[in-house]
Order: sequence, then C-alpha cells, then structure tokens
Amino acid sequence: MKKEYSQILLVSIIVLMMAFFRVVNAEFHLYNMVPVAALGLFSGSVLQHKRVAYLIPLLAMFLSDLGLSLFTDVQGFYGISQIVSYGALALVTFMGTFLVKRNVMNVVGYTLSGSMIFFLLSNLGTFLGGYYLYSFSGFVECFSLAIPFYKSEMANTFFLNSFLGDAFFSRIAFGIVYLVQQKRTLKIA
Repeated sequence: MKKEYSQILLVSIIVLMMAFFRVVNAEFHLYNMVPVAALGLFSGSVLQHKRVAYLIPLLAMFLSDLGLSLFTDVQGFYGISQIVSYGALALVTFMGTFLVKRNVMNVVGYTLSGSMIFFLLSNLGTFLGGYYLYSFSGFVECFSLAIPFYKSEMANTFFLNSFLGDAFFSRIAFGIVYLVQQKRTLKIA
C-alpha cells in the first residue's frame, strides 16, 4: 500500500509540474518546451497500468489547458484542434507501449518520432479547426506558420523546442529508470 501511495504521489507531482511548466512557458513565449509528448512516451513505456499511462499525459495536458485559460492570455481550450492534439498525445503514449528495450538509440528514435508525430498531428488539428482556408495553400500556410513554434530563436539558433523539451525529459526520465534498475540489480547480486 505504501509503494502504491508513493507512486500515486510521484505521478501527481509529475502531472502538476508538467501543467505548471506549460503555463509558465507560454507566459515566457517558450512555446512547446514542455515535453508533453515525452511524458506520453515515457508513461506508455514504463508504467504497468496502461490506463494510468494514458491518463498521466492527458491529465497534464488538460490541467495545463485549464491553467492557460485561467491565468494567461493564451487560449486554453480551442475546439477540434485540441481534440486532435489529445489524440496525438494518446498515439504517442500508445507508441511508448512498444518501447520495451530502452537503450539509448531506441529512446532517441522513439523520442524524435513521438515529437514529430505530435507536431504534425497537432498542426493538422489546427488546420482542421478552420484557422486557415480549407485548401492546399491553407494547409501549407498552416504548417509553414507552425515552424516558428517548433524552433527556438534564442541565441540565434534553430533548435527544435518540442524535440529539445522531449529529448531533455526523456533523457532524465529514462535515465532515472535505468539507474533504479541498476541499483536493484546490484542489491540482488
């Protein structure tokens, strides 16, 4: 029971932290630096209870959307595009369920893929939400205008915010799991 309570506490802290950082990053115009896709990937890969694995990133996203609506000028709830973004997050979590062998190459590959899938689908949702003309030129315009949200212009670099946030979180989260597993192996031996 104590182990289950500590896991619930840890999950709650992670969800609240992700929601908080998403709201704060929006205020500082550091869009997409919050590793929501990585949280889905990590949850899908590591957590035994798959319902909880899906619940964690979706709850973090919902709470941050609520926080954005209440505490910032950023629109937190935004119709069909939001539903597509939540679906993209669920898809990345599903992808994480296949990340069983967690070596560096697999984690990097899944992280890059998850980040790209989330970017593409969330922007497809923006297009479907009617923010642009329903035409090929509107589709191209939607994705062209999305690129600045995918990159960082800090220090004149063009690193991808979403991928950097996802890569940073993945490295830390999967690294901690690896260290815990190593510690357990050492105790048994």
